[in-house]
Amino acid sequence: MPIVPPTVTPRAYERLREIGASEQGKALRVAVAGGGCSGFQYEIALDEPNSDDLVLSAEGETVVVDPVSLPFLANARIDFSEELIGARFVIDNPNATASCGCGTSFSI
Repeated sequence: MPIVPPTVTPRAYERLREIGASEQGKALRVAVAGGGCSGFQYEIALDEPNSDDLVLSAEGETVVVDPVSLPFLANARIDFSEELIGARFVIDNPNATASCGCGTSFSI
C-alpha cells in the first residue's frame, strides 16, 4: 500500500514566506530521528532540498521530507502555531501512539 504523504497547512506556508525561506534558497525540512523522551523526535529546520526528498510546495514555498522519515510522517499534518508559550511549526501525526508534553517527541 502506498504511503500517503503529509500535508502542509496554508498557515505553515505563510510562515515560511514571512521568514523568507525561498528567498534564501531554503525549504522547511521535517525529519524524524531516534531519541527524545518518547522514542522518536521531530527535527525541523531550514535546509536545502536533496534529490531524494519528497517535495511539498505551495505559495512559492517548499517543505521537504527525507525517504527514511516519510513512513513515520504518513498522513501527518504540518502546521504553524502561535500560542502564549511561543510560535513554532507543529506536527499532527496520526501514527504517534504517545507524545511528550512539548510535542517534539513521540512513540509509535
